[in-house]
Amino acid sequence: MNQTIQPLAANAPLVDMQGLRVTFTGGAKPVQAVNGVSLQLHRGEVLALIGESGSGKSVTLRALLRLHSGRHTQTEGRIVVAGQDVVQMSQAALSQYRGAVASMIFQEPLLALDPVYTLEQQITESIRRHEPVSFGQARARALELFEQVRIPSPDRRLQSYPHELSGGMRQRAMIALALACRPQLLLADEPTTALDATVQIQILLLLRELQQALGLGVIFVTHDIGAAVEVADRIAVMYAGRIVEEGPVRSLIREPRHPYTQALLTSRAHGAMPKGVRLATIPGAPPDLSEHIPGCSFAPRCAMVQAQCRGEQPPEFNLEGHHRVRCIDPSIKG
Repeated sequence: MNQTIQPLAANAPLVDMQGLRVTFTGGAKPVQAVNGVSLQLHRGEVLALIGESGSGKSVTLRALLRLHSGRHTQTEGRIVVAGQDVVQMSQAALSQYRGAVASMIFQEPLLALDPVYTLEQQITESIRRHEPVSFGQARARALELFEQVRIPSPDRRLQSYPHELSGGMRQRAMIALALACRPQLLLADEPTTALDATVQIQILLLLRELQQALGLGVIFVTHDIGAAVEVADRIAVMYAGRIVEEGPVRSLIREPRHPYTQALLTSRAHGAMPKGVRLATIPGAPPDLSEHIPGCSFAPRCAMVQAQCRGEQPPEFNLEGHHRVRCIDPSIKG
């Protein structure tokens, strides 16, 4: 059944995700990659998802576009984007939704872009798939996008194949493709990981500038807390398939309440760190998500663990300033 985009009420979230669970069933045992994630995002807001590899960040992001194989994946919960129920969408509705309502910037553009077509062919095809325009109009739009993302010699670069561009230029082209059909929601899956530090900063600043200019809602996945601070309004910390803490950037960075968030912040280098000082580390490893975890999933690695932590899932507390944390005792400070 096709769905039409309903105009959002003034205070309605652009993204409303409630109790998302994603289970992969293709292996020997089911893997609960995402376990009860709830989050909201409003238009014009940037949310960063941070956490170690395997915490469920990218799985959550891909669920918003329903990119997981239906054959080996069970998805439960509610995902509403711009008034549309993504979980219940037909394939025809999904085809219209992807690109025009929600779009993604992938981690490695050389793999995401088609190597046998020029960038002009790929961007114009995407535009004409969603909008009733001529090739000339679509090409003019593609040229405008290349100028917007500051690709030098845009007319000539449009004729290029992906492998003919540098990593930074490919990522800019990927951003242009993601914005081609004027989406309301932009999903960015570690878009600067494969780039050098100077280019990373350029891409982050470009993303923030475009987000503000276009009024986009953005969900940004990263390992880099510094990058999250640079571009995000709010940060959600994921561990073992759950959001363990979420709040405004300033609140979460200055006064983290979950032991995992505290450990992440102390395990990163910063400018004030004296030379030769060893970085703090988080002992142990993330849990096996194919196994049932009766208590707090971070308990085996937590320096402040209590007996109660191992027996039951900690409740979620709503603190001041839209700050929430899932911990037995959110007043603990490491």
